[in-house]
Amino acid sequence: MLTTFLKRFFAILATTSIFYSVAIAQTAPIRMKLQTAVPTASIYFELMKNFGDRVDKMSNGRIKIEVLPDGAVVGAFGILDAVDKGVVDAGFAWTHYWSGKNSAAALFSNPAAGAGVGLDQVSHMSWLKNGGGDALYDRLYTEVLKTNIKAFMIQPMGPDPFGWFKKPIKSIEEMKSMKYRSPPGLTAEIFREMGITTVAMPGAEIVPAAQRGVIDAAEWIGPADDMILGFHTVFKHYYLQGLHQSTDVAELLINKNFWNKLSPDLKAIVEASVAATIAETYTFNVYRNAVAMEKLKKDHGVTIHDTPKEFFTAFQKATTIVYDRESTKNPFFKEVLDSQRKFAGVVVPYWTKINGLYYSIGTSVPAPKK
Repeated sequence: MLTTFLKRFFAILATTSIFYSVAIAQTAPIRMKLQTAVPTASIYFELMKNFGDRVDKMSNGRIKIEVLPDGAVVGAFGILDAVDKGVVDAGFAWTHYWSGKNSAAALFSNPAAGAGVGLDQVSHMSWLKNGGGDALYDRLYTEVLKTNIKAFMIQPMGPDPFGWFKKPIKSIEEMKSMKYRSPPGLTAEIFREMGITTVAMPGAEIVPAAQRGVIDAAEWIGPADDMILGFHTVFKHYYLQGLHQSTDVAELLINKNFWNKLSPDLKAIVEASVAATIAETYTFNVYRNAVAMEKLKKDHGVTIHDTPKEFFTAFQKATTIVYDRESTKNPFFKEVLDSQRKFAGVVVPYWTKINGLYYSIGTSVPAPKK
């Protein structure tokens, strides 16, 4: 009788354990491993951590995102393939990093000189959301690159300064003797069209490369991030205005197998968190970069310069040459560029007129007394 009782007891215990394990499995959080293209010190890594925390809270802990720095699993330029193959669940980078796969990629995150027609950060985002840009962006990953990826534009962080130099520059001719770290792809080709030698590398490698003499000048993102990475320790001259990334938008890439496993409400939470991060980036970026620029001047002896005007004319001319040339070789590039130019024809005249007053006030009002 005792034997029968024990058999029944262990049978009930085993059944209970199975049901308990199933219940635990059903309530266990979904874990996303997200590889970024920036180091942990970056303010844009901080923003992605905020994104992960937001998803966690909005989902009541059903999605947990582990945000990883550049190089944790793969290097920055390997993120697209890693997400596509499921090596990591998600990635954070910029579309121009994939220009080697298709040149049109650069037009989504960093159209040079605002696609050559003056799109700024806000009007570029407007093109994405209201001018058909997002539909073209989806096609980039599904039809053109043929990836297994769901993509979102997530961090509008431009415009980016022209960059850092070890000595002052007054002309393009002076730059021709230098090696300049620029973004890869067509932006680098534009600089080469101007006669400037370019080198591409991830952000974390720039300062060590400058210390070794591999590069003489560099651009990255903005004062806050550049200061965190230590640019001021090797460069003392910072030129603000640039056209190479007058608009700069980072992206979130999610493996489609991972994405398709999410329930509709969890997908909506991720999408809402992306939208919140876009808004947060705008406000975060302005303040943090302004504070950093003052610190660079006062605490680190950096001289802030206006970029010589001849650069703008030369860069716009080179942009038109390179983009028109590429349009004859790549039909999708032409389709995207034509869409941006058409949109700019409507939006840019209004947007520049309405903002011109505020920009002029900003240059004429004296700085407040400390």
